[in-house]
Amino acid sequence: MATGTVPSSMAGLWTRDRHFYFAKSVDFARIVGLPENKNLMPRRRNVSMIRNSSKSSSDIVELEPTSEGSPLLVPRQKYCESIYKTVRRKTRTVMIGNVALGSEHPIRVQTMTTSDTKDVDRTVEEVMRIADTGADLVRITVQGKKEADACFEIKDKLVQKNYNIPIVADIHFAPAVALRVAECFDKIRVNPGNFADRRAQFEQLEYTDEEYQKELEHIEQVFSPLVEKCKKYGRAMRIGTNHGSLSDRIMSYYGDSPRGMVESAFEFARICRKLYFHNFVFSMKSSNPVIMVQAYRLLVAEMYVQGWDYPLHLGVTEAGEGEDGRMKSAIGIGTLLQDGLGDTIRVSLTEPPEKEIDPCKKLANLGMQASNLQQGTVPFEEKHRRYFDFQRRTGQLPVQKEGEEVDYRGVLHRDGSVLMSVSSDMLKTPELFYKSLAAKLVVGMPFKDLATVDSILLRDLPPFEDAESRLALKRLIDISMGVVVPLSVQLTKPLPNAIVLVNLNELSTGAHKLLPEGTRLAVTIRGDEPYEELDIIKNVSDITMLLHDLPLSEDKLSRVHAARRLFEYLEENSLNFPVIHHIQFPKGIDRDDLVITAGSNAGSLLVDGLGDGILLEAPDQEFEFLRNTSFNLLQGCRMRNTKTEYVSCPSCGRTLFDLQDVSAEIRSKTSHLPGVSVNSLTLPGSGIALPVQLDALANPLPSLTPLQIAIMGCIVNGPGEMADADFGYVGGAPGKIDLYVGKNVVKRGIAMEDATDALIQLIKDHGRWVDPQAEE
Repeated sequence: MATGTVPSSMAGLWTRDRHFYFAKSVDFARIVGLPENKNLMPRRRNVSMIRNSSKSSSDIVELEPTSEGSPLLVPRQKYCESIYKTVRRKTRTVMIGNVALGSEHPIRVQTMTTSDTKDVDRTVEEVMRIADTGADLVRITVQGKKEADACFEIKDKLVQKNYNIPIVADIHFAPAVALRVAECFDKIRVNPGNFADRRAQFEQLEYTDEEYQKELEHIEQVFSPLVEKCKKYGRAMRIGTNHGSLSDRIMSYYGDSPRGMVESAFEFARICRKLYFHNFVFSMKSSNPVIMVQAYRLLVAEMYVQGWDYPLHLGVTEAGEGEDGRMKSAIGIGTLLQDGLGDTIRVSLTEPPEKEIDPCKKLANLGMQASNLQQGTVPFEEKHRRYFDFQRRTGQLPVQKEGEEVDYRGVLHRDGSVLMSVSSDMLKTPELFYKSLAAKLVVGMPFKDLATVDSILLRDLPPFEDAESRLALKRLIDISMGVVVPLSVQLTKPLPNAIVLVNLNELSTGAHKLLPEGTRLAVTIRGDEPYEELDIIKNVSDITMLLHDLPLSEDKLSRVHAARRLFEYLEENSLNFPVIHHIQFPKGIDRDDLVITAGSNAGSLLVDGLGDGILLEAPDQEFEFLRNTSFNLLQGCRMRNTKTEYVSCPSCGRTLFDLQDVSAEIRSKTSHLPGVSVNSLTLPGSGIALPVQLDALANPLPSLTPLQIAIMGCIVNGPGEMADADFGYVGGAPGKIDLYVGKNVVKRGIAMEDATDALIQLIKDHGRWVDPQAEE
């Protein structure tokens, strides 16, 4: 494995071949132990020394590859204050008008107006409505000179109405506009991907060292006047990188990657520091929560190395609407808050801006509570979790044993499993019960589909005389759905081929040995037990899964940190049991609270590749809501895709159409598009061949990839944030839509009234369309 040393005051590490790098330039670097790998070093076989003119530091910090064989080096250094409890990262205070931002202050919440900035009265009304909802900051897009002029009127009218909420100007492509509005607004957001660089064309560019240096000098020439203006007027700044709008120059050196996002921001930060301006914050936004988390961690890791202490603005951009948008935001923002990172947040929803404030507050409250209580677990050493890149720890899926009567291979899904808690009353209407599990019905028989629940937890079994209910369970077991029942219930009312739920005490006392030999077990574990108590699972051969269950009611204990400790124990002992995140919510919990808590507590583990599934229990929530939330959580963590996914921006003054109405229309016409791969299966004893999805029975086929559709109000982040999308619907001009396949525009200037039909035809032309299934 490659290792290296660099000064702790480094600006980074760079080589011209761009296949081995940490950042851009460095005082010196000594790299040793490089593998003989032509993909790693295509032009040079080794690197001995990289120099520039500075010789100011001799402090040393170690580097390591982000993963085995990776060319990307990161510091062998912390990215947060503690790995076993939430300790808020110490930052300087940045003043934004009359609002103080940083670790000594509450986590601030903010949103962005959607009105045309030139419409002064409408924008003022929107800002007041947002302020009345409880926002700490409001951002307004400022595209050109007319909008900049309007900003002065907006500010004056707000002051006249006694609204002193700080206003942030959102700037893209317009340095002159930023200079103008800095005389008026309290904070300037600049996008380093397009402030001085041209709009990305997704071209691979080649630079000599001298040419690249000239590009940096150009950035400094364009950006420095704004820095000086902010110093003069006492303004704050956000250096806000978007994954979707990195420049061709950055992508040519670092790829379309978290590393490129960090370096793009650091180029601007170094100019600020050179000019002795420190009243700024960073952001690293992406529509993909996994990339967003990686980018922020890389940013903070390098800030630790540099000794910088700038605050963070957190957000998942283009998150979408409804539960999808809240879930993605909870996964990305909640993960970082659990690590003690983040000083202001925005939940970007395709909804009216005031609707963003409540989920923002919920997340901020979770973050503040975790850091104030320093929620965590007993200290432990962490060696195996990958902080900076996604490497999933995959538990060993069930395998079939000789002599078993049923197929257990489908009780867990390789891309992430959904378990649901059910009641015995639900069994009294079998067909409704099967439908509630999202199973397909053929002549009354259930079969698994793309988004069918994988296993169920049944805390009580129907009596033996209730033959119909027991038959319903048998039919589920026959299609390889797991039925998990507690040990005490299985001993008194045994269900053939059930998976039995036990705890560590029942294992240590040997109570599980009362079961027939070979009975499969599910073991519930808190994660904070002494290691000697956990050791019992090393000697039990029939464990099919572990359920990580630490009650939410234990305020000072953190589910996230206890789970990390559990996974560390499993890795250290080479135990590859699948782990299901089991969260039991209190009665009366609000839906948004449940979504945000699940995303923060389970999503923060799944984005690190820690976990194999989810089991959410809430006594008074609808079964369908819990099932959908579980699948949404897995999809938001980029694990198991079961439905059409939408990358949808939250709208702003740049938006060229009514994004909420258009988004709703597109969703209504395309949300059925996951589709099902089918083959035939003969019903036992019938000779009737029926279409069923083989993947859902025993997972022998590759997972289906549902469509991803991007709906973007304008072009600023469009092509970049559509990197993962199959098709894109982007505002190109007032009343006109451009259609994309991936990052490439294929049709321009389509009239709004024809654009949705044109999008559907484009999907059909690429063979991805299926007609909606008729309602049964």
